[in-house]
Amino acid sequence: MSNTSAVAGRSNVKVLDLVYISIGAALIAICSWISIPTAVPFTLQTFAVFFVLLLLGGERGTIATLIYILLGAVGVPVFAGFSGGIGVLLGSTGGYIIGFLFMGLIYIVLTRVFGKSLAVKIIALVLGLAVCYAFGTVWFMYVYTRNTGDIGIMGVLSWCVFPFILPDLFKMALAFVVAKRVEPAIK
Repeated sequence: MSNTSAVAGRSNVKVLDLVYISIGAALIAICSWISIPTAVPFTLQTFAVFFVLLLLGGERGTIATLIYILLGAVGVPVFAGFSGGIGVLLGSTGGYIIGFLFMGLIYIVLTRVFGKSLAVKIIALVLGLAVCYAFGTVWFMYVYTRNTGDIGIMGVLSWCVFPFILPDLFKMALAFVVAKRVEPAIK
């Protein structure tokens, strides 16, 4: 294989990575628009983050998530309810969106250290989701207290975490099933 062919081959892989990352970011945006409005909206956003990490891998999936967040930060209406802007991220629910990055980072670390078995992927996503909840809850408490008044941890958990645990675990299971079905098409 000549040097030109090797460079062209690497260039094609990079272009394909960019395409997958872009599609991943778009999928997260589309899934965030599918929502049931509550204090923290029920969306398919977490399904999309799980799916993108499982299908694209930790690095590409986390980059897709970061691009999604950056698009929203600059005002593109990619967040729940077709909203966007830095105000959404700085608002009471912004910590849960930023928490998606921690989910990706945990997925990267655990799959690199312990391999990519089903058990490792499940543990990585569950642990990542727990960290996302924790970061988002602390963020929510800080912003809510600053803007509205004191709120207890149980109040925040009852609004922002407890109602989402079972649906998020269902979305995670669904992401595993769908990723397994789609995976052969992108290899």
